[in-house]
Amino acid sequence: MKTRELEYDLPAELIAQHPVARRDESRLLVYDRVSERVHHLRFAELPDVLGDALTVVNDTRVVPARIPIERPRGEVLLLERLDGDGLWEGLARPTRRLRPGQQYGPVELLEHLGEGRWLVRIDGEPHGNTPLPPYITEPLEDPERYQTVYAAEAGSAAAPTAGLHFTEDLLRRLDVERVTLHVGLDTFRPLAVDDLAEHQIHGESFSVTARAWHRIEAAPRVLAVGTTTVRVVETLARGAPLSGRTDLFITPGFEFKRTDALLTNFHLPRSTLLALVMAFAGVEETRSLYRLAIEERYRFYSFGDAMLLL
Repeated sequence: MKTRELEYDLPAELIAQHPVARRDESRLLVYDRVSERVHHLRFAELPDVLGDALTVVNDTRVVPARIPIERPRGEVLLLERLDGDGLWEGLARPTRRLRPGQQYGPVELLEHLGEGRWLVRIDGEPHGNTPLPPYITEPLEDPERYQTVYAAEAGSAAAPTAGLHFTEDLLRRLDVERVTLHVGLDTFRPLAVDDLAEHQIHGESFSVTARAWHRIEAAPRVLAVGTTTVRVVETLARGAPLSGRTDLFITPGFEFKRTDALLTNFHLPRSTLLALVMAFAGVEETRSLYRLAIEERYRFYSFGDAMLLL
């Protein structure tokens, strides 16, 4: 698949800059892959269309990972904790003006790993800013709105945004199970190659309890909340251990073994996330749904609306 096949035009005003007042007030575009019917609902109506599906969520928690540096002016974005002694992998800019072995505010840069990635050390827990995506240009009043209500395991550099729509009340109406994947560079790194097959996945860490995986295996149907949950479920469905790293890259032609339905936000063009959605719903079907969402003025990206693929 060529990367250009993942492009589409989005009016800038449809990029959501703020979350809706109440999480489950967001809109929900529902697409039935068998009947090819589309319904326009509110997210609070999700339990009414799920039937007997087990809802699997990613309970990772976003860390305050964006740490500004003053000289030279820039920042370090912590991507992944490597051990308990303050070692992290991070993105640092401006990379060409930074030097290994130097201390920049609370961050010590140890080694340049390439592509702007660095091995860094910080003392204690990070106390930076919420790592909002660059397309969100307005301030976020409440940092907890960039966390899911079930976030528990700290370690992500970005939120699993399909889960931002859930409220505690809504969760009580569903049969829910948890997995953990810490969102890092692979999830949000843009595609810089012409052919999707040339894109390299560095891998992200995940863990699942034996009880949770037993329930997922035995469920009559599984709804994966977000692309990160899909990657965990499909990694385990291929015989992987219950914890480790996954470099599973899902593109059109992929065989889904345990994901029966997908709940996801609307993703950026030329992204691996959009490729995953196309793998699940079909390439032309996804293009048609995105055109419809734009016509219907759905809100896009992290704080935007959601799509349910049945």
